[in-house]
Amino acid sequence: MALKLPIFDTEPKPVKTDTVVLDRSSLEDEKLASYEQGYKNGWDDASAAMGEEQSRVRADLARNLQTLSFTYHEARASILKSVEPLLLQVVTQLLPEVARESLAPAVLEALMPLAEKMADAPVTLVISPASRLAVESVLAQATGLPIEVQEEPTLGEGQAFLRFGTVEAHVDLDQATADIAAAVRGFFDTPVKDRPNG
Repeated sequence: MALKLPIFDTEPKPVKTDTVVLDRSSLEDEKLASYEQGYKNGWDDASAAMGEEQSRVRADLARNLQTLSFTYHEARASILKSVEPLLLQVVTQLLPEVARESLAPAVLEALMPLAEKMADAPVTLVISPASRLAVESVLAQATGLPIEVQEEPTLGEGQAFLRFGTVEAHVDLDQATADIAAAVRGFFDTPVKDRPNG
């Protein structure tokens, strides 16, 4: 039997490599170019990350503002809904009573400037029979005015006409009360988006 022994050559076999031999200045240029490319890539990555973060923050802010706006409008609508019965009660119950009590002073206020213009002409005051006592008690305080009171059953308690010859003035607290009540009801019947500042 024959013995085989390994062969050890002293010369290494050539190995293919991609090693490039450069001089010192070329090596420095390559290092600088590699550094610049790495710096540029890092800058681009940081800019992209910052842009994404800003987009996320803007989206979060827009979403939060929208939620806040919705919450504000819900709160406002809730407050208006809770105030509506009170205002409607004031308009339908308290305001007519205040208007009835205010008719006599309103008549006197409208009467005085007209009376000064037509000092000697007789004044005719046309009122509802239900308002006669209240109006006459106030007119009694304004002595010296030649006033003739006439009743007109078709007039409401808050209505009066003042006549000085051909000049006529109309006091209509009933219509003013109705207009105020309609405005309050209309405000609450209007959708929130149609209201000014709402």
